[in-house]
Parts: sequence; structure tokens; C-alpha cells
Amino acid sequence: MSPVLRTLVFTILVAGLWTVALPYWLLSPGLRPHLAGVGIAGALLVASGSALYVTCAFWGFALRGQGTPAPIDPPKKLVVEGPYRFVRNPMYWSVVSVMLGEAIVFRALSLALCAAGLFAGASLFVILYEEPVLRRKFGAAYEDYCRRVPRWLPHWPKSA
Repeated sequence: MSPVLRTLVFTILVAGLWTVALPYWLLSPGLRPHLAGVGIAGALLVASGSALYVTCAFWGFALRGQGTPAPIDPPKKLVVEGPYRFVRNPMYWSVVSVMLGEAIVFRALSLALCAAGLFAGASLFVILYEEPVLRRKFGAAYEDYCRRVPRWLPHWPKSA
């Protein structure tokens, strides 16, 4: 199976769980979206977070890195282009952005709390698992990347 198809399966099973199944389960059946006023900002967060996820997962990991977002099938090449040029973990930001956008659209504190929990869990996972694995796998190239690009808060390189 190609990296694109494997990424699609991961996206449906994992990203879909966090951004579709969990919100559906948490929200009461009668809750309706609010797409006026601040709800528009939430919808924009959902749309931009979704676009960022597709860019990172499919263009970045599947096509450029020849792998998937799944820890059991990671990219074979270090991806430092595109969104990864500005922040080391844009895919986590994308999923958190979608969840926060949904929280705004549905005015659901439970989704905002889930997004915060996801970010906290992702932070621990990145620091305790992902970064050590990437250091072992890519060595000096990853160390250099870490010196140039921040983990969570995007920066704009001088040459950008």
C-alpha cells in the first residue's frame, strides 16, 4: 500500500476520531452550529486547520517523507519544508485548531477542554518519544533543524 493510502487510513482512524467522532459523541444531539459572528472565526479555524493537516500529512509525510503520521510507519526522510519550515509540529497544531474551531462553532467548552488535553498529551508525546526517536534516526540533521525551528510557536525565517 502506498504512503498516501496508508496516510488516508491513519487520517480516517486517528485524526477522524479526534475531530469528528469525539466531538459528535461529546455534543448533545440537539446542539446546532453557530455560524454567525464569532462562529465564523471558528469555521475559519476548522477550515485552516484541516488544510494544514492535509498539507502536513499528505504532501509532507506521505509524498516528501515517504511515510505516514503514524508512529509505527513514520517518514523515511526528514521533512523540513512547507509548514515544517516555520514550526516543528504543525500537524498537532492543525488538529488542535480544528477542535478549537469546533468548540467555537458549537459553543462547547467540552471540546475546548479536549483540545487543551490533546495539546498537553501531544507535548508529552513529542518530548518523551518523538524527539528522541528523530534524534536517533536523523542525527545531526535533526539537531540542526531543532536549533533553527521552534517546537510549538511558529517563527518566520529571515529568508522567507
